[in-house]
Amino acid sequence: MAKRRIFINMHYMELGGAERALLGLLNAIDTTKVEVDLFINQHTGPFMKLIPDKINLLPEMRGYNAIERPMKDIAREGQIKVLIARIIAKIKYKIYLKRNHYSRDASASHYVFEEVSKVLPSLHFLGHYDLAISFLDPPHIVQTKVNASKKIEWIHTDWGSHKFNYDLLYKYWKANDYIISISRAITLSFCNAFPGLENKIIEIENILSPSLIRQQALTLSPKEMQNFDGLKVISVGRLSYQKNFECIPHVVKILKEAGINLHWWILGPGQRLEINQAIAETGTQEEISLMGPRDNPYPYMAACDIYVQPSRDEGKSITVREAQILYKPVIITRYATSSSQINSGVDGLICDMNIQAIAEAIRSITHNKEMRNKIVDYLHTHDYGNESEVNKIYKLLNL
Repeated sequence: MAKRRIFINMHYMELGGAERALLGLLNAIDTTKVEVDLFINQHTGPFMKLIPDKINLLPEMRGYNAIERPMKDIAREGQIKVLIARIIAKIKYKIYLKRNHYSRDASASHYVFEEVSKVLPSLHFLGHYDLAISFLDPPHIVQTKVNASKKIEWIHTDWGSHKFNYDLLYKYWKANDYIISISRAITLSFCNAFPGLENKIIEIENILSPSLIRQQALTLSPKEMQNFDGLKVISVGRLSYQKNFECIPHVVKILKEAGINLHWWILGPGQRLEINQAIAETGTQEEISLMGPRDNPYPYMAACDIYVQPSRDEGKSITVREAQILYKPVIITRYATSSSQINSGVDGLICDMNIQAIAEAIRSITHNKEMRNKIVDYLHTHDYGNESEVNKIYKLLNL
């Protein structure tokens, strides 16, 4: 009997939570049961080299590789159809914002993909697939360019915390055979934002391998962390509005004034202007290190005392779970889905989403050794591995 065929679409392989989740899925898939074609629009990002050899990585294609790159670059390459489509999308998006009196919302990428997908070549030459997966929103490529019996889209976002063009997004969500949610909280948020789609939801948690994470953490501990004998704090993620890292210098200032000797390492790509301004304003240059992106953040996590995720919103943060797998006390802010990630006081702490509350949570977990040890002991006895989640994919294929 021929193996079932799966097509998976991803934007790129930069350092991000969705990219890590995809790598978890790809590593867990049993290719003796299924054949997987991975189509990445833009072959960029340090995670490209981590794609397992057992996965068939399809070649990058002209047109698809121009969807999200700078417009001046695709103009230079002569990708005029895509360029025009993106300009049209930008105009339509601005008209929509003006009509609704928004400064921005979560619909921008949908406008781009809707217009650009009209001028992209078909992928039907790849043949028929039993299942096609759009691993990161928007789903236009899978829905309009791929020949498959079943089409599904993965949700990584708390849609309840965003403004968006309901009519534009709903028609694409509805066209899916199934919608994959990474947590119960994300499911509830999505169904509240898009009523009537409850029957399409299947929950599949982000797949993580504790043994692989712990193995990668065993490489040499960073020298800068070895040489510091105070409180070591780590945050990992893109420097973006969602992650709220610009609050960190203000938290550090409060803790310094309270007499706590600490250093905070921030790992991740992104625009540094806002956080650098906050560092200068608070005089915390000696206490904060912006490390930029790291292919392997696990040695930093393994060497820290506390992991902090001060986000404004999250779907289900992979880095939080990774820190727990490495037995680190975790502090997260009270975003909409936080209770689905942490049982506060048991396997981490949830604090209010303000500078004073974050500082107080760090101070509490630092000074209260009994609470810290209780959390660490729980993490050592709890299994956060979930490779069996991949069986839900097989079930869709009647395997």
